[in-house]
This record gives sequence, structure tokens and C-alpha cells, in this order.
Amino acid sequence: MSGTSPPPLRILWVDIDSLRPDHLGCYGYPRPTSPNIDALATEGIRFDGLYTSDSPCLPSRSALQTGLFGIHNGAVGHGGTAADPFSEGLRRGFRSPRAHGSLAAVLSRAGLWTTTISVFGQHHSALHWYAGFNEAIQDGYNTWSADGVGRHALDWLSRNADRDRWFLHVHVWDPHTPYTGTLEDAELLGDGRPDWVTEDILAGHRSQGGPHSAGEVLGFGGDAALFRGLPLLPESLESLDDIALILDGYDTGIRRADALVGRLMDALAAQGVADDTVVVVSSDHGENFGELGVWCDHHTADEYTHRIPGVVRWPGIAPGTADPGLHYQLDLFASLLELAGAEVPGHWDGESFASELQDGVGPSGRQELVLSAAAWTVQRSLRWEDRLYVRTRHDGYHGYPDEMLYDLSSDPHLQRDIAGDHVDEIAAARSRLEAWESSMLETTPGGRDPHDIVMEEGGPFHVWGELPDYLARLRATGRGPIADQVGRRHPGAAAGGGPERIRGF
Repeated sequence: MSGTSPPPLRILWVDIDSLRPDHLGCYGYPRPTSPNIDALATEGIRFDGLYTSDSPCLPSRSALQTGLFGIHNGAVGHGGTAADPFSEGLRRGFRSPRAHGSLAAVLSRAGLWTTTISVFGQHHSALHWYAGFNEAIQDGYNTWSADGVGRHALDWLSRNADRDRWFLHVHVWDPHTPYTGTLEDAELLGDGRPDWVTEDILAGHRSQGGPHSAGEVLGFGGDAALFRGLPLLPESLESLDDIALILDGYDTGIRRADALVGRLMDALAAQGVADDTVVVVSSDHGENFGELGVWCDHHTADEYTHRIPGVVRWPGIAPGTADPGLHYQLDLFASLLELAGAEVPGHWDGESFASELQDGVGPSGRQELVLSAAAWTVQRSLRWEDRLYVRTRHDGYHGYPDEMLYDLSSDPHLQRDIAGDHVDEIAAARSRLEAWESSMLETTPGGRDPHDIVMEEGGPFHVWGELPDYLARLRATGRGPIADQVGRRHPGAAAGGGPERIRGF
């Protein structure tokens, strides 16, 4: 007796690195950065409250692939022990539950041919990324830009688009630093850049310190020569014109990624499958432009590093709608698994809201989210209503206090910490965050918080060994009081103690 073949299902996931939603037209941005993504949003669903649970790149995609928060999977950093997932120990068995239950593995068992086109796994040595993919395509670091990735993606679609069941992940890095656009590229976008930064605000930022601050846009400043000559990436922000340049650099990267989305849609149309292919556009994390004093990078557990775009066009489901609810990206992909007829693994932290999407019963979402970062800083945040509570264990040399509170309705760019005026609210948020951590650790392998491991190994990887030279730079650039403050807070690192990051790795 022959079985019934499952219905055709084709899913294209375009994963655009470092993409913050408020730089897309469908989220209200006035510049024409994203005409192709905007068109998809008119045919599908736009998620306005979508967040990555963990940042930046490696922790975010590790969470998404495993379906587990970083506190459960262990991969929360970019180096050291916590850059790799926890050992599963006795839970491992013949098959790893984590690998067997990965996003790609679940889709593969549902009969979809799963393919990733990305250099992410190679770049971050994240071999767990490949679990469940039937096919992985990369051309070294040519599989990086929209042009390089596009060549492989278009070839793949020419050979496979008309197959009945497939899942294709296409990952492009173009909006990520370094911003490689040209002045001519920027002219095509016209005006309309964000203008909340004034001369006074910039002067305040220039008096601050920390990697990727206004005084050293490129890390700690020592590697600036590597990127010299890029017209849209100044080494420091001396004027509002420099801010205009970096916003142009970022926006031109988005425009290149969006152009690839258009080429992929054209390729689907050429194969006759565009109208019934599911298309997902999302990101691993966002990018900060002055929020919490960070420029052109993604260090902190805040609104702009963690909030990401989510556009899903699933033919026949809620076209032209917006979902304002708070969701983890893990929740969205759990929902997509369920819509695909696959079973969401019981150990996943992601919670499906597929029934709400199918029935159109209105917005769903969580009451609050916990956001975690541990590659440049060690922070966890609580995000609810119009509030963001940030608890810092390692400040990444930015000088953050242990606890911060922001009102996103009156201060959307996180310039005024109101913790001192809301002591009771801080205490309540702290209690809820600690309760979440306690609950999560009950099912964490070994019961150890990976943030504890990061702290025991000398703090977040990207600051290892950097402080002595950086203190000298701060003093040489007229920021001696900042250097003194950072040195007092981190005396061991200031004296050259702690791990030394291996250069070039």
C-alpha cells in the first residue's frame, strides 16, 4: 500500500545580518532602502515586536537553530568555552537531542530538502549550525556579500525551485560593518536619515569611552587602519556629517541585500513557483547608532541590538497585516514549523502561535522577554510594555552601572537612565529576571549559567587583552577621567591580567 505524498511546500528564508527594522520602508523608514522587502510585507505579515533572545551573531543563530535560549544551549559568546554549546552529557544518547531537534533537522524529517548558503558556520567555527541541513554551500569568504551569495542562491533555485518540498536559507552580511558602500550609492537613497542626534548629544557621546564609541567607531581604535579608505565609514565621529556618512554606509548595505531579495523573487517567478513559495525575511540582530553609547555595532542587551525585522509571506495567511505582540524569533520559527506540518520539539524554548496566525484571532505574544548578551558585554535585560530594564555584570569598558531602566515611549534611543527615580520598579524587574534565571537553570545541563562561565574566564571575548592599550588611547585623546574610571573598575585587566585574545581569530 503506497503512502500519500505530502503537499508541496517551498520555504525561502533570507537572513540579512545586523538588520534593524526601523531602517526598512515597511517599518516606516523614509529612505528607499527596501522596496522588495516592502512589497513582501504588503503580501504577508510584518512582526513589530520580534526579538532575538541572544546576541550577537553566534549566540543568536545558535538559539534559532537549536530552539533553545543561550542559557540552555550554552553558546552565548564569540570565544572561550561559552562560544560552543554545552555538552549534553547523559542526555546525548545515540542521537543528540539538540541536533536531532534542530530547526533544519525537524524540517528535513518533514520531507523538505534543507539547504544553507552562508559562511556563518565557517566564520564562527559554529559546526552545530549544520545539524539537519541536507546541503551546505559556501565559497569561502566569497559567500559573504549579496553578490557572492546571490550567485550561488540563483544557481540553486535554477536547479531546484520547481521541486515540491524544500527549505533554503540564504544569508547575506552586507549591512554588517565594515560599511563598504560608495558616495554614489548613498546619493541614490536621498535624504531622510534619522536626525535625533544633535550637536549637544554628539558632544556628550564624544566625551564617552568604550569600544565602538563615538571616539573609536571601529572597535578599540587600534584596527582602524584595516578599514581606512572606506568613504562611508569614518574612524571617529567628529561632526554630524560623519554620522550622516555612517548611516549612508549602513543603508546602502541594506539596499544591496534588498536587491538580492528582488533577484530571488524574480528567479522564483521564472520557475513558476513565486506565488506559492513561503518567504521569510529576518535577521540575527540589529545595530546601534548611539543607543547606550555604541556606534556601528551590537554589544548590549538592548532594544536596537535585539529587536529584529520579521516579514513572512505565507500564501493564504493574513496578507497585509501587522502583529504588534512581543515574540522571540524562536517563537516565530516554532510557528513556521507547525504551519509546515512538522512537530515542534518538546524541549524547545520557542512557543508556536501558529493557530493565531491561521485563524486571524488577533495579536498574540508574551508579556515580557528576557534578552541576553555576552560577547562584548555580559548583560541580561527585561523588555515589557514600554520599559527596558538592563542588568550588567561586565560593562565591556563602557562604564554602564549595574542596573539601568529606560522608558522607550519618551526616550526611544536610550539616552536617559531613569533607574534612580524608579527604585520599586527596578526591584520588581530584578526579581522577575532572577526568577526567570532560576527557572531556566533547572533544565540547563549541569545547572550552570553560561554567563557565569564567561565571567570566570575573564569577561566577554571581544575585550580580552584590550584594556592596557585602550587606557593609553583614552588618555591620549583627552579622556583621562574616563580612563581612570575604567581602570578603577577593572584593575586586573588594566594591569594586563586575564586572557589574551588570539589575533586574527
